[in-house]
Amino acid sequence: MKHLATVCCCAAVCFSSLLTGRTHAGDRPTGRQFATRSEVIARHGMAATSQPLATQVAIDVLKAGGSAVDAAIAANATLGLMEPTGNGIGGDLFAIVWDAKTQKLYGLNASGRSPASLTMEEFRKRDLKAVPPFGPLPVTVPGCVDGWFELHGKFGRLPMQDVLKPAIDYANDGFPVSEIISYYWRGSRRTFEKYPGFLETFFPDGKGPGTGDIFRNPMLARTLQTIATEGRDAFYKGDIARTISDYMAKHGGYLSYDDLAAHQSQWVEPVSTSYRGYDVWELPPNGQGIAALQMLNVLEGYDLKTAGFGSANHVHWFVEAKKLAFEDRARLYADMDFADVPVETLISKEYGNRRRALIDDEKAADEYDLELPHALEEGDTIYLTVADKDRNMVSLIQSNYRGFGSGMCPDGLGFCLQDRGQLFDLTPGRFNSYAPKKRPFHTIIPAFVTKDGEPFMSFGVMGGATQPQGHVEIITNMIDFGMNTQEAGDAPRILHQGSSQPTGEQMTDGGTVALENLFGRKLRAELERRGHKLKYAKGSFGGYQGIRYDAQRDVYFGASESRKDGMAAGY
Repeated sequence: MKHLATVCCCAAVCFSSLLTGRTHAGDRPTGRQFATRSEVIARHGMAATSQPLATQVAIDVLKAGGSAVDAAIAANATLGLMEPTGNGIGGDLFAIVWDAKTQKLYGLNASGRSPASLTMEEFRKRDLKAVPPFGPLPVTVPGCVDGWFELHGKFGRLPMQDVLKPAIDYANDGFPVSEIISYYWRGSRRTFEKYPGFLETFFPDGKGPGTGDIFRNPMLARTLQTIATEGRDAFYKGDIARTISDYMAKHGGYLSYDDLAAHQSQWVEPVSTSYRGYDVWELPPNGQGIAALQMLNVLEGYDLKTAGFGSANHVHWFVEAKKLAFEDRARLYADMDFADVPVETLISKEYGNRRRALIDDEKAADEYDLELPHALEEGDTIYLTVADKDRNMVSLIQSNYRGFGSGMCPDGLGFCLQDRGQLFDLTPGRFNSYAPKKRPFHTIIPAFVTKDGEPFMSFGVMGGATQPQGHVEIITNMIDFGMNTQEAGDAPRILHQGSSQPTGEQMTDGGTVALENLFGRKLRAELERRGHKLKYAKGSFGGYQGIRYDAQRDVYFGASESRKDGMAAGY
């Protein structure tokens, strides 16, 4: 009878997943109830992306002698074609690279700046209190292509023509569109159809590709071929740049040829905090990566392992740590060329200890007092990670910001320009206030973990403000709760959403907590007793890829979760 009860319970869990839309594997003979599959394990190379064909492209490049960076660029270019709902060469890029030769991490900030000719006065003339999410005004310089060439110049092995060839071939020959991507693609028409060039580029048949439909983008193929043969200057100083500039001028935009020609990526030093013997690495602002480090410093003071995954204490501590970090994120994270962001203080253990002392274990806070002086968002993104036979690893994230971005598709180029400028603050005098030639606050963040000076894990999570929260959940799932690389991503997620935004406003209502379906009723009731406001959320819990390196066995463990279309593969 006990065995029968177990079988019935598993069957009920699986039937429940059909009703809720969350997939998991309650019948698996090994692993956690929520794990969707086993880790992928390989010796020579590993890739994990949000689209299976892009993962295969990365593996093919590795097998052809390419480095992890070569394979990552090839996969990113392919994803720009196959998942234009999240990324493309009209967007920005950030990366952390572990170089086995120098035994060092390198950080690249390949985000673009605001147009030189667009001033705060232009927004005032339009009586705008915030930068619009779409159209010409939020467009900033796309940094992706320059990021590719910076990475390739330092860590590439194969010619760029070989690296970009798979994406060019798929763009010319076509590819079958996968399920989640098709869902967002078709659902985007109403938002973007009014912007010039959008329908011609992404809805040439008028309705957009369904699951399994073949899509071709010969315009993007020509653009990528030009970049492959003529180099990064073709994009920033050649005919592509002129086409972008002419298009923006024609349609009321401010991004100019001179803005593109002046663009440069920036190599930066990753920053870290220790968490129970592991060093977790993020990039400094203008991104939000240090929010994950701030949260970990707060959580390190709690015994999460004893509390248990999914306990009321676990969720409560997590949410309150997030609130504390995001208050600082709202006021202080910005382009460090324009603002003196106190990074060392924010990620210090001392500051984390002081902030932790503000948390009441029995009561959710509506707001937290601000300690440091003064000085919204959902995004669609791709994250990928690749590791090669020489033990080089790359953590790369790239995005248009809101789905297809601004909706502005320059004539005949096959891609949309990003809308990152929406995240500027139009209130003067703040760290993230709008200014010409300035990088906006950024949501996309790659992550990396080392242990005892050796690479341990390259990973990332997609989805706007979800990302630092997701980073912390992956770390605590593995380190505190003993999950493997796959289980850590498949585990049900917590997502706190509050009013504290990168516009300087402070959260005053406590925000809301969304829990994925496998968290139970007793937990929800206890959280509500502590004052948390729970809400239902579907499809906003991000997406995750990760590669863990096991130095003792000298093998890679790869993972890609079920919230997206992707997969991990190795050889």
